[in-house]
Amino acid sequence: MRRTGRLSVDIGGTFTDLVLLASDGLTFSAKVSSTPSVPEDAVISGMAVVLAAAGMAPAALTEVLHGTTVGSNTLLQKLGARTGLITTRGFRDVLEIGRLRTPGMFDLTWDKPEPLVARRYRLEVAERTLADGSVSIPLHADDVLSAGAFFQAEDIESVAICFLNSYKNPENERIAARIFSQAFPRIALTASVDVLPEAGEYERTSTTVVNAYVLPALRGYLDRLESKLRVVGVTAPLLIGNSNGGLSASATARKNPVFFISSGRSSGAVGAERLAAVIKEPNLVAFDMGGTTASAALVHRGVLSRTHEYEFRTGMSVPSRFIKAGGYMMRVPTVDVAEVGNGAGSIAAIDAAGLLTVGPLSAGAAPGPVCYRLGGSRPTVTDANVVLGYLPPRLAGGSLKLDVEAAREAIGKTLGAPLGLSIEAAAYGIREIANANMVRAIRAVTVERGLDPRELTLLAFGGSGPVHACDLARTLGIVRVVFPPAPGVFTAMGMLAGDVEHHELRSAQARLDRLDPSQVAALRQEMRVAATEALVAQGYAADTVICTEQIDLRLEGQDASLSIPFSGPFDTASLRPAFIAAYRNTYGYTPIDAVEAVALRLHAQARVSAPLDFTALKAALTEVDRGEERRMVHFGRITATETPITRREAVTATVAGPVIIEGADTTIVIPPRAWVEPDATGSLVATLEAAS
Repeated sequence: MRRTGRLSVDIGGTFTDLVLLASDGLTFSAKVSSTPSVPEDAVISGMAVVLAAAGMAPAALTEVLHGTTVGSNTLLQKLGARTGLITTRGFRDVLEIGRLRTPGMFDLTWDKPEPLVARRYRLEVAERTLADGSVSIPLHADDVLSAGAFFQAEDIESVAICFLNSYKNPENERIAARIFSQAFPRIALTASVDVLPEAGEYERTSTTVVNAYVLPALRGYLDRLESKLRVVGVTAPLLIGNSNGGLSASATARKNPVFFISSGRSSGAVGAERLAAVIKEPNLVAFDMGGTTASAALVHRGVLSRTHEYEFRTGMSVPSRFIKAGGYMMRVPTVDVAEVGNGAGSIAAIDAAGLLTVGPLSAGAAPGPVCYRLGGSRPTVTDANVVLGYLPPRLAGGSLKLDVEAAREAIGKTLGAPLGLSIEAAAYGIREIANANMVRAIRAVTVERGLDPRELTLLAFGGSGPVHACDLARTLGIVRVVFPPAPGVFTAMGMLAGDVEHHELRSAQARLDRLDPSQVAALRQEMRVAATEALVAQGYAADTVICTEQIDLRLEGQDASLSIPFSGPFDTASLRPAFIAAYRNTYGYTPIDAVEAVALRLHAQARVSAPLDFTALKAALTEVDRGEERRMVHFGRITATETPITRREAVTATVAGPVIIEGADTTIVIPPRAWVEPDATGSLVATLEAAS
């Protein structure tokens, strides 16, 4: 029987990670340097490495799964398309007014982010759909053509159309989209009813504009990637990881990239949820540290925390329902991940006040940390870890040699001398500040949600997560840290645990006790048919599609809603107590007000491959050239400790810290007063001595 395999790829700011799961259960992995200017080149070169290791041809791949940072980097670096907006007369400033809130009540230094569409490119047309869905002012074609002509003259590359109340009746918006696309086919177009047919003018406008802004960049990237995959002989379908931790056809990502802004990082959280069930750890924090950012997600009572709303911003992005108005709003299904701009490549500097800072600016893959000898001149977290002895002389399976002396010189010259610190003390300061920043992300999904992190387990992955995890755990009072199989490429592995999915949404606004069951039944059937047809069109059999449903409910007169799962016949009598219980768990008190419905949601999944089984994975061992058996490691600011170095596969019983465990994909740091042992899944589990 011919050996086949599924390939998953995750592009990070410094490295591109690849995992190949062969049909016999053997896994092969690789880390190659990312190529930021042409991201797809790293995918192709990395694929060649893992296929050669597996002895497989490109045609033997059955699926290529891909998590990409193209969407998030486009937003972060403000490199999106020149974007225009066509909206209802009188509503051009909805995008800028937003929610009339600030993310921090007492932060007087906060600046509202610049809108993705400048005001002169937000054009109005004379049309009006009323709240009940009736059209009081029909759309005039000349208004759309005039707006299009202006955009064309101004070299606008992408346009969003968002009309008032179009979620109730999309007629005017559909007509406008048809007229525009026929007259101006070279300008990318996004209609709000194709992205978010839901009440909330600001949320719908912002989501549609983000989609339009990143559309040309992500579409162009996926076109180039798919073309190069075909050239090298890959015939398998390309599936893209979405923000919800699932997978979607590349055609879907090309059309609605706003659903893929958090592509990649959410896959690691899904892998964490799957592993948590296997190792019987229902309550854990999934901590992922890469080259540019670090993120945290919560698995509570065995369920990964998800939300339908996300704000992308610099500093720390948090989908939390308590922090709003800090960035670019996207109302899309997403894993509830807190992310901070601190990674292994984050640059350390002295700010205007003379204080040491770390991030959010990153050296990335080019020029990279100083120790990579690729042109970087500004010290990073990686340089600090090299100086302190945490990292080996070589990374990425021995393919990348580190220049320790160059890192020492950069830290000493740039930071140590100006601050009056020794090189080691300055490096330790970099690490401590980076740790403090990353602790904020973990607190955002635990303490700020009313959970005590001391009662949770920390699951650490990413290329640099295991290097910092035990320090973070000690700061938070966590005593148990899990390092999964192949933690350095775990996000790519998590993609293998995802299902192909499709989402449908329908507005259903009414008091819950007055909601017409026949109307609900019709909408549910409509969503099921639409979702099944969408997945069948992607090549999946209708009998493999599994649908789950939710209804968004809120207290009458409030704006925020909660999604309540339901199945079977629509029963308002059971939905109200379910909402009250969810409200009490979320906000801490029990309401007595009337409950109203907002929308119906459907999540459809199609699974064609067997679920990822962590207990059955067999890693193809890669010999790591350690070059040394012991080295001096700074577990404190001043003194260094002679520390044994061992290979990961050599840890077959309990090992006491301090010890440095090296693998092809990452380095695991076990500090003094800690112990580590393997478990049945191939994970390593560290136990930290509790603080006295």
